[in-house]
Amino acid sequence: MASLAAAQVQEVRSITRIERIGAHSHIRGLGLDDSLEPRAVSQGMVGQKMARKAAGVILQMIREGKIAGRAVLLAGQPGTGKTAIAMGLAQALGPDTPFTSMAGSEIYSLEMSKTEALTQAIRKSIGIRIKEESEIIEGEVVEVVIERAAGTGGARVGRLTLKTTDMETNYDMGTKMIDSLLKEKVQAGDVVTIDKATGKINKLGRSFARARDYDATGQQARFVQCPEGELQKRKEVVHTVTLHEVDVINSRTHGFLALFSGDTGEIKSEIREQINSKVAEWREEGKAEMIPGVLFIDEAHMLDIECFSFLNRALEQETAPIVIMATNRGITRIRGTNYKSPHGIPLDLLDRMIIVPTTPYSHQELKEILNIRCEEEDCQMSADALTVLTRVATETSLRYAIQLITTASLVAKRRKATEVSMEDVKKVYSLFLDEHRSEQFLKEYQDEFMFDDGAGDAPQLMEVSQ
Repeated sequence: MASLAAAQVQEVRSITRIERIGAHSHIRGLGLDDSLEPRAVSQGMVGQKMARKAAGVILQMIREGKIAGRAVLLAGQPGTGKTAIAMGLAQALGPDTPFTSMAGSEIYSLEMSKTEALTQAIRKSIGIRIKEESEIIEGEVVEVVIERAAGTGGARVGRLTLKTTDMETNYDMGTKMIDSLLKEKVQAGDVVTIDKATGKINKLGRSFARARDYDATGQQARFVQCPEGELQKRKEVVHTVTLHEVDVINSRTHGFLALFSGDTGEIKSEIREQINSKVAEWREEGKAEMIPGVLFIDEAHMLDIECFSFLNRALEQETAPIVIMATNRGITRIRGTNYKSPHGIPLDLLDRMIIVPTTPYSHQELKEILNIRCEEEDCQMSADALTVLTRVATETSLRYAIQLITTASLVAKRRKATEVSMEDVKKVYSLFLDEHRSEQFLKEYQDEFMFDDGAGDAPQLMEVSQ
């Protein structure tokens, strides 16, 4: 009995070790060449060539700073890759460009007002590259001597000898510097940098002169050249932060630690005005540089008329980020009003937008996407199974077919197979209903459900009440 329980626990553990993979974790970029022409399959992107090419033009405009005061709308049917294009754009911009992603319904909170939530999202999407010069000491460690001084109650004193290819100097060390050296495990032959202002020690690696000690240092040792010139140098250090991070640090008593608490709350406008004036002063002096980032708002039709009015004004500010919205709605009611508009967005905001349409995927494109997702989820699938899964995606939806990949893989593992077969896909297809079969099920058994009105008018049920 105990052995059976142990086997079941082992099986559960093996299933829970499955790596969590995001819906768009396979996206690496927009998949464009140097002339902004979309490749058929590249960087995780498949199809949507016109939309990707349009996103490539927007990418160039962002890099050249020529898209201020505008917004982009990705409009298309559900499952046509709107979020994937936004994620690809974020990947193509690089890690230094701030990218903030949010859903339209996130702004409805009791903790802060809607305009404050949007303001924080906008300021999260604006980066500041701060440049400062610092004096450092860079050289190869020749000798480290640490000893306890007599008659000082056991206090430690030390001497550090550094050299470059041109000079060699001795430095007396205090207790703080000795602790830093011991913490970094600095020894003779290491190439280090020491910040004179803070005393921070950074170990760059081992000197090439100690390459003969390879067996003693191990495989992970990094060898670098001995520095040239003077030991003391001036180095430009660049810090990249967002305006929201500066707001939080200056508005909370905990300062930098407030970023990790998650409880930012509302920030006073006076603090933001002071920060804006200080940043403007730094920009004039050449100490700072603004990096307009990207704010991606998915399900933009969930915003109400107040949010749209706020965005109209926010887009015209000098420090506005690039706002990208996505929606799958047609002509529908603007939330907070009784008026209808394309995509549920007011016409005066649509005038400020560059609208990029997305179209349904073809049969071959669906097959390529499913193949990429199988590789991403480390699932070996036979050709017949992939063909059946592609047909399922064509007749139902791409999202439903993607969800069957992991479930079919687990069924195959259950029978100790290394490859998902067509029978595994058929089994999970019978176990899990898609939207159309679920609707048919409800129509057949609707009288047996509680609180059923019998109307069966699903589109009206989707209307958001105000």
